[in-house]
Amino acid sequence: MRKRIYFILIILALAFLLFIIFSIVPEFFGAGIVSYKKREVIKEMIKKVVEHKLPPLDTVLYDKKMLVLANNPVPKVVVPKVPKTVKKVKAGKTAVSAVLPAPEPVPTPSPALKPTLWPVKTMYPLAGAILPFSRIVAYYGNLYSKGMGVLGQYSTDEMLSQLDVEVKKWKLADPSTPVIPALHYITVVAQGNAGADGKYRSRMPYSEIDKVLEIAKKVNAILFLDVQVGFSTLENELPLLEKYLKLPQVHLGIDPEFSMKGTIRPGKIVGTYDASDINYAIDFLAKIVKDNNLTPKILVVHRYTEKMVTNYKNIKPVPEVEVVMNMDGWGVKAKKLNTYKEFVYKQPVQFTGFKLFYKNDVLTPGTVLFTPEELLKLNPRPIYIQYQ
Repeated sequence: MRKRIYFILIILALAFLLFIIFSIVPEFFGAGIVSYKKREVIKEMIKKVVEHKLPPLDTVLYDKKMLVLANNPVPKVVVPKVPKTVKKVKAGKTAVSAVLPAPEPVPTPSPALKPTLWPVKTMYPLAGAILPFSRIVAYYGNLYSKGMGVLGQYSTDEMLSQLDVEVKKWKLADPSTPVIPALHYITVVAQGNAGADGKYRSRMPYSEIDKVLEIAKKVNAILFLDVQVGFSTLENELPLLEKYLKLPQVHLGIDPEFSMKGTIRPGKIVGTYDASDINYAIDFLAKIVKDNNLTPKILVVHRYTEKMVTNYKNIKPVPEVEVVMNMDGWGVKAKKLNTYKEFVYKQPVQFTGFKLFYKNDVLTPGTVLFTPEELLKLNPRPIYIQYQ
């Protein structure tokens, strides 16, 4: 009897679902074969009816992780020296000295430290945020070029194998922070030639982006699409990438070095982005997140000079977008540390990144790359690591 009741309930539920579909797309029932367009309509209906609900953001853990990333100096406690007390005691006719225990010293804090710049006080991200709960370790480059980074320098299997080695190093160095592998693909490449429209940039074909997506899937990596606009603008370039940025595993990188505001072509001088440019990218990503019910996007902004980013205080992170200021300079360790201190530490936005160059960082004889253990000593600790 119970089985019959359950069977009847299932039939009624299916009939109700068919009625809903018929009410919205009645033409669906008039075709023998379901077209691609109709299948997409049905997928959208199901998506709206059955949404995956994420647990709410753990704000306590978020604050704790942000404080750990800040890696602020621990205040020193000064313990004053207290002399022992000596009292003379007569025993018969002979005077002796008895040592009494010294009173407990009272610790006093050292002089007040300067106010800390980190962690940055911004609004909490939406549920499902990657940062600061996980660290991202990315391989950078372009499939067409061996000179632009490791993505194009090695075969796919060899490149992914090397990436895995770096991921394991970071897991070992900081076991408390999970590591997510990433590919950082230069999708719009600044170039020395003007091109047909005079914008001095080349857009990679969608077929190449599709290739990188498939490569990333092999190791469950996320993907960053990097944009070097030349004489174009983010307003012209980002909409062309929207179909990819709608994917939950795809994020964005923008490079001020190749954003030319004057008349000198890319590569001759270092370009620049103002906070208004960066805020455009933030708003663009935020709208995608809202419209498609996605978890927060990550925006990586490269930087290694003062003028590459202007009016940094006006950059406004939002719950839908997490902003990483990525130290992009190359050279010996002392030079890179100074760049990080001057243009990342002193001008806080939200999160920080650190770029390592397999070739350019070791041009000086005797120099080696930073190890994860060394970078974890920085104030603040970078949560995004990029290898070129």
